[in-house]
Amino acid sequence: MLSKFKREILEIKVLLQSIPFPIVTMFAVSVIMMNLLANKSIALPVDWLALDCGIIISWVSFLSMDIITKHFGPKAANEVSVVAVVINLLCCLFFYLGGAIPGVWGESFVDGSESVINQALDNTVSGTWYVLFGSTVAFIISAVINNFLNYGIGKLFRLNPDGFAMYALRTYISTAVGQFCDNLVFALIVSHFFFGWTLLQCVTCSLTGMVVELLFEAAFSPIGFRICKKWKADGVGKDYFALKGENLK
Repeated sequence: MLSKFKREILEIKVLLQSIPFPIVTMFAVSVIMMNLLANKSIALPVDWLALDCGIIISWVSFLSMDIITKHFGPKAANEVSVVAVVINLLCCLFFYLGGAIPGVWGESFVDGSESVINQALDNTVSGTWYVLFGSTVAFIISAVINNFLNYGIGKLFRLNPDGFAMYALRTYISTAVGQFCDNLVFALIVSHFFFGWTLLQCVTCSLTGMVVELLFEAAFSPIGFRICKKWKADGVGKDYFALKGENLK
């Protein structure tokens, strides 16, 4: 059991060394940013719909996962997702410590409202346990769904597997399903129970967020496709595949 655990750790280590650092960095930063931006709701003219600003960046996480899944497989994408979650949790710890340290935020200097604004900023940066719990659970569930669905579609349809049409098919479908699950799980855990959202708002938010994030994914998917083509041409990940006894995909 211990040797298997050590091998898994070794695989993750080699994997992180094999994936070009801009993708891993972009992935981890997007997870951190979307949790911070989720604290701000978007003003909408209808009461049956609710959205937060996390939608403007969450698509980056799914684009990163789709690229990693295409080249390294779903297991690798899941492992990098867990690493990103751990980094986010560590950042949340530092945010919490920063909010707990006595002091004054620059934006709180408003006559008569300093203490209220300063406390609000501390609470926003520090976050709350249920938001952190909900976002972590939602992201892990949606990441696993996205990664295995992306891989499964690629295996199901084998016509020109390395062409853009196949890349688009697997990424668009997996992103749509994964984003909907991410939005819905978070809405049900956090927004419904703690912010009073109705079930209709939870579902409409999930669907609308899915559409918005899918549009971002579609706009930037040509970049993801070119990255995958370049990785394959450059033999990225040879050490990782050698460790697993597989050929470069």
